[in-house]
Formats: sequence, structure tokens, C-alpha cells
Amino acid sequence: MDAIDVIRAKRDGGELTPEQIDWAVDAYTRGAIAEEQMSALAMAILLNGMNRAEVARWTEAMIASGERMEWSALDRPTTDKHSTGGVGDKITLPLAPLVAACGAAVPQLSGRGLGHTGGTLDKLESIPGWRASLSNDEMMDVLRSAGAVICAAGTGLAPADRKLYALRDVTGTVESIPLIASSIMSKKIAEGTGALVLDVKVGSGAFMKTVENARELAETMVGIGTDNGLRTVALLTAMDRPLGRAVGNAVEVAESVEVLAGGGPGDIVELTVRLAREMLDAAGLAGGKDPAEALRDGSAMDVWRTMISAQGGDPDAKLPVASESHEVVAPSSGVLTRLDAFGVGVAAWRLGAGRARKEDPVSFGAGVICHAKPGDTVTAGQPLLTLYADDADRFERGLESLEGAYEVVPDGVPDQLPLIIDRIS
Repeated sequence: MDAIDVIRAKRDGGELTPEQIDWAVDAYTRGAIAEEQMSALAMAILLNGMNRAEVARWTEAMIASGERMEWSALDRPTTDKHSTGGVGDKITLPLAPLVAACGAAVPQLSGRGLGHTGGTLDKLESIPGWRASLSNDEMMDVLRSAGAVICAAGTGLAPADRKLYALRDVTGTVESIPLIASSIMSKKIAEGTGALVLDVKVGSGAFMKTVENARELAETMVGIGTDNGLRTVALLTAMDRPLGRAVGNAVEVAESVEVLAGGGPGDIVELTVRLAREMLDAAGLAGGKDPAEALRDGSAMDVWRTMISAQGGDPDAKLPVASESHEVVAPSSGVLTRLDAFGVGVAAWRLGAGRARKEDPVSFGAGVICHAKPGDTVTAGQPLLTLYADDADRFERGLESLEGAYEVVPDGVPDQLPLIIDRIS
């Protein structure tokens, strides 16, 4: 085959054949297609799209570029969750042990943060001693002892996706729904889980800004999972305001532990329990122990402690605390009608909680605590947000990102998305 023929076919709005897709993905992974040629193909896909058959085949080709994990040696069904990312989205931390406490095994491969969206591994690495990198055998050991494991994906999993993802990031082709869907699903299918629940975020702090685009992405991913024999369901959930009250690394771990202890913010608890029920249902465990009960009786906390310890972490260790803090107060009395997720996420990033490049370090103690959420009544001078950083010089840029990000209105009513917008199956 010839790369130019494949590029022309998609450039002119044609449907790529299975043979063309298999060849293109394999050849690019091996280095037989030049970066500029794959850039052109990615742009053609962004502009002209792919139908369901093309997306399914593209995903299969990326899976075939590496290893496939499998968990048949476990004595319980496997289920997993993937979030498209947001601000304050620490749901994986309480969710994985919660689902394990209700009878499923959760092999959760997670990533690091980039830009304003946080990364699960960065959060967990704020726990002294905790390790993100595990071999397949170590993953199996943690799953057997704890029922859940959260760790980094190995280099053998969908290497075609890792190479293409880096290319899309620098060629303006990240926004392609077929490429986003195949990127996510190739890794999740290769991970070998028996069921998958997708949490597709919608709003300013999410990648998908509109419900329509989020629904298209969710339907595409559910279709890929179904076509590959993976029980898949998706929830569309709100990301127009931060999830919970903590945004950062250590502060989100602390909030997650509050949830596991039976407390925590209502939106975190509601979404965690709903996703847990979806995961258990997809794994064939509906009707067993209810996740809300596992939070109340301490069994989810027991799994958390076992899981953290099994990965070298100390669940009793003090978490890092930033050396500097700065309060943002309410400018007037009234109702907080808006707290923009994107603005808060960028503030946390600029304070040191996130990174601009993959190789950048993060500050575990940096972040933002939201003392009020949309709909809350506040008084003039009351703290709305507390910013945390290890370097006080970072506050200026953090505060810049919050300009216009919140609004207090006398007798105002918040205009916001429902926490759970829709379910796609």
C-alpha cells in the first residue's frame, strides 16, 4: 500500500477499507509512514470523520499493535471506569475500592494530568511511598489482595495510540471524535476488563463543551465497546463547575478519604455511588451489596487501605501541605450563581498542581479549596476560595485565571447542568 493513496481517500471524503486502516496503523507504529504523512491523515479524519465501521477497525488495529491483558485467573468479574477528565474529578479514588468492596475486581489503568485537568496518578503519588508503575504480575497480586488496583499503563499496551496521541497533540487534531474515541477504547479494551462504564464530562472544564458533542463521543465509544464484545455504558455528567470542593493533588486525596469515611461533598458521593452501581450492573453483580452501604459500613475504606499499602503507600501518612495560601473573598452578599470549572482548573494548574509538559513536575500540596458552590448564599468578605502554592509568586497568575470565573447575585439562581445529564447504552 501507499500512504498517499490512503491520505487521498480520506481527504476526498471516502471510506477507508479495513486493509488500508490495518496497514496505516501498523506502518505508522513501525515508522514506515512519516510523521508528516500521518499528520495529513489525522487532519483528513478530523475534517471528514469516520463511520462506525471505520472507527471500530481503527480501534482494533491500535489494540493489535501491542499486548492484551486478561484477568481470567481472578475469582470475580472485572469492571472498570474511564472519565474524559475534568476539574476536581477525583472519582476514581473512592470508586475503585468501593466497587471492589461490593464484589468486583477493578483493574484501573490511569494517567497523569496535563493542563487544567488533573491526573489520578499525580494525586495518588502525593501519598508517601505509593507506586504508580507495576508489572502485570504485581497488578494481579494487588487485585487478589485488595480487589482493586490503580496504576499506570505499561508501554506494551496500544503503542500505536501512544505514538498517535503525541502527534495529534502538536498538529491540531486532538478534537477529532473518531480519534478520541479510538484512543480511549483501544487502551480500555486491551486492558482486558469485562465491563466498562464511561464518564463523559460536559462543560467549560471538560474537553467536550456541549451536551451534543459529548453525546456523540459517548455513543461512538459505546458502539466501539459493543462491537468488541465489551459491555459498555456511558454517563454524561456535568463539568461546568468543579466536582467537590478540592482541586489539586493531596487536597483531592484528602477529600476522597472523607468520602470513603462516609462523609464528603454531596456531588462526589452521588456520582461515585451512581457510577459504582453502573459498574456492578455491567459486571453482572446488580442486586448484591449496595455501594451506599459499603461507604457507611467502612468496607470500602478497608479496601482503600489495603490497596494503598499493597502499592507501597502509607494510608496513615500525613499528606503534603503547601507552604503558602491566599483567600479569595465574596465581593458582595447574595447567591453564588457561577463558579467556572475551567477558571478554577487553570488556577490550580498555575499554582503548581498541574503541568504544561508531560515531563514537568507537580506540586503535591498546591491547589484550590472551594468554600462555596453554585447555589450557596454568601456574605460580603466571606472566603469563596483558598489558593495553595509552595511559591507565593504563583498567586498572581492563579488569581488572573479566576477573573470573571465566579459571580455573586442578590437573590440569584444558578444556571448549571444537572450532575448526571444522560445515560447512553
